[in-house]
Amino acid sequence: MLFGKLLPREGNFFELFNTHGEAIVTGSRAFLAMVQNYGDVALRERYATEVDDAEHAADKVTAEVNRLLHKTFITPIDREQIHGLINAMDDILDLLQDTSETMSLYDVRHMTEDVLRLSELSVKCCERVAHAVTLLSKLSQSSVAEATVKTCAEIDRLESDADRVMRSAMSKLFREEQDIRELIKLKAIYELLESISDKCEDVANLIEGIVLENS
Repeated sequence: MLFGKLLPREGNFFELFNTHGEAIVTGSRAFLAMVQNYGDVALRERYATEVDDAEHAADKVTAEVNRLLHKTFITPIDREQIHGLINAMDDILDLLQDTSETMSLYDVRHMTEDVLRLSELSVKCCERVAHAVTLLSKLSQSSVAEATVKTCAEIDRLESDADRVMRSAMSKLFREEQDIRELIKLKAIYELLESISDKCEDVANLIEGIVLENS
């Protein structure tokens, strides 16, 4: 019995998930602000830096979660679920940062309405991911479990919306864009932006699995 009492238990995984979720929301909102103010170089660079800062902060949280997994004997949910969830969440911010960097690398000069719409949908997805994560510590309550599944369904619907916007944007791009360089640039941006909502859906699927096993 003494050995069991001395083993590290639980850790603060849920708090770390919440902190990471906050970084995701911060990064996505900074990315949207960058798109909205893209014509202002100073503001563009400021918000791009905020995206980078959020990604770096999230990386530290991910590293701490993985460190805790090695030290904690009894975890609040399955170890593989913890590992899979934190890494999938980290992928969201990696994609936000990748998209921001690609815009700069490709020297994209202006934003289209479709880029703006996809960015807005990315923020909504990220906000729902962060909200779903905050519910994980209370899944033993049936009402919370139901709310979590509902939030995951909202993420699925937003991902479908983003997919439709992306398909429409691609169709318009190939019909109307005469400059092949701009076409290549925007095609890459659209695909990256749509992949953000895809990754949010991946997180939602992981959370739904956690709900089924732990509620």
